[in-house]
Amino acid sequence: MKPVTDPLAQLTEIRAIMERSSRFISLSGLSGVGAGVVALAGVAVGNWYLNSQYGPQGFMRLMNGSYDTRQEALPFLLGLAAVIITLALGVAFFFTQRRARQNGMALWGPLGRRLALSLAIPLVAGGLFCLMLYLRGAAGLVIPGMLLFYGLALLNASKYTLDEIRWLGLTQIGLGLLATLLPVWGLVFFAFGFGLCHIGYGLLMYNRYERSRPA
Repeated sequence: MKPVTDPLAQLTEIRAIMERSSRFISLSGLSGVGAGVVALAGVAVGNWYLNSQYGPQGFMRLMNGSYDTRQEALPFLLGLAAVIITLALGVAFFFTQRRARQNGMALWGPLGRRLALSLAIPLVAGGLFCLMLYLRGAAGLVIPGMLLFYGLALLNASKYTLDEIRWLGLTQIGLGLLATLLPVWGLVFFAFGFGLCHIGYGLLMYNRYERSRPA
């Protein structure tokens, strides 16, 4: 007698196989939490530096300052950005590589390369564009621009990974647009977008996909 097969179970298995072959599903929620913590720490350091250099509301004093003032602060801001990006990427690499091994996937396989490229192009273009905004006197639009380009990068990459990335990207775009209307709150938007949103997204992803399969 032939065993009775469950059509729904078969469809679920087929769908899982298709997702593994077409999407990079090994993103770790813990990498989002780690990146968010790094971003919040970066905001704290940046706010302390600006207030110590330019007095209370140092961020706005810098945004409305002269070209020479912005040039003076540029090395520190670029260095801080490099540290934040390096630490965030390091955290993301560690946790994502660990989850990829658990799933039996290669981190730098074809799907991983497509995901990285789809993220890198908007991010590099956005970073150069925001640098020009800063140098040309539109410094108040730098943080909105960062949020917008980061959101577009996530939206572009979402077709290669989990659907939740799309919603995170749309959230970043919405925050970027709102930040253009309230430039005085630029650091708050940065902390919320790159910090709290990443932490919230990471916890959601961890509870949804990883908690039942601990390392």
